[in-house]
Amino acid sequence: MPPKTRKRAKAGYMISAVAELYKLHPQTLRLYERVGLLKPSRSQGNTRLYTEADLERLDVILTLAREMGVNLAGIEIILNMREKMIEMERQMAEFTQVVRQELSRMASQPEEKPSKHAIVRTGPRIVRT
Repeated sequence: MPPKTRKRAKAGYMISAVAELYKLHPQTLRLYERVGLLKPSRSQGNTRLYTEADLERLDVILTLAREMGVNLAGIEIILNMREKMIEMERQMAEFTQVVRQELSRMASQPEEKPSKHAIVRTGPRIVRT
């Protein structure tokens, strides 16, 4: 596997270059595409082009397969769960930002007196002893 610190070109890699870089047979990359684990883009001439994102995903796939012994079905499930978790994290960050903005807005406004038309009255509490 290539070192993580190695810079990769912005343009897509052809299948032969990726296979050589990762010490894989090109058929393995084709299999990963066929089962839906990788989705390389295509050139005008229909040549597979692997982007930086494809190579990062391939790193994960190979780590799961080679180092952890996960089969292809398991890899698919793990990758799908990762994508859902990333989306949930994005949504939570968005929600947190909205809550912070609302709290900030409320803190900057002067406190309003309770409405006289409220369903439940609020006011000074009378304690009987």
